[in-house]
Amino acid sequence: MHGGTVDGLYYEVHGGPAAGRATVILSAGLGGSGAFWKPQMDALLQRFRVVLYDHRGTGRSARTLTEPHSVAAMGEDIVKVMDALGLERAHLVGHAAGGNAGLALALDHPDRVDRLVVVNGWSRPDPHIKRCFDTRLALLNNTGIAAYVHAQPIFLYPADWLSANHARLEAEEVHHIHGFPDPDVMRARIQALLDFDIDADLDRIRCPVLVSASADDMLVPLACSRRLAERLPDAVLDIAPWGGHGFTVTAPEAFNARVVRFLEGA
Repeated sequence: MHGGTVDGLYYEVHGGPAAGRATVILSAGLGGSGAFWKPQMDALLQRFRVVLYDHRGTGRSARTLTEPHSVAAMGEDIVKVMDALGLERAHLVGHAAGGNAGLALALDHPDRVDRLVVVNGWSRPDPHIKRCFDTRLALLNNTGIAAYVHAQPIFLYPADWLSANHARLEAEEVHHIHGFPDPDVMRARIQALLDFDIDADLDRIRCPVLVSASADDMLVPLACSRRLAERLPDAVLDIAPWGGHGFTVTAPEAFNARVVRFLEGA
């Protein structure tokens, strides 16, 4: 592994540039940390070179945002990482915010994306997503960071998984509180997601897209993924029966296998 920074964006490259070995860029959700993808790394590294990065405003990247901040700006940050690595094209796998950034990238820079995986993403504002974010913002604004972080797993994981992994989540909570972005950064990132609307432009995205969703996601309604799959010109919908919004964590084996097949063209 080697890493670097470009324009304040921290990135890591895993795996060597073997002949015929394509590159996959992984873009996390609202939390923004490349470490989110740990459950996918072993499976992907068997076949690909993998690039992780921390979203602007989070993790080891610069803790300030572009102004005005937007999902399109998140897509431009992916271009900056690609340019720093000399990548003309790459596959992209994005979760929620990262998947939306991938859609924006495919719209604004169609020549840079080979295949795109959008996990629990959306193309336009949704009332249920807004209600969830309003609730999380109320916790952040009125109670503070610790309350926000403590409630976060409720939106991400199924109840039975939460109960079975209570000790793990308690340990992770301390880490997440310590590394939490400036609250203004989190507010701006959430607002960017709520403002995101490319619904009228989906027919312009021509790269192959795997729309990956969980049937029991309580943050992003399954209807959002169905809409993406129906309106994108070259899309396949894959629905996990269980796992919640974070099913890449709760049920990684099936997800990993499906993503590898898709990225290999199957």
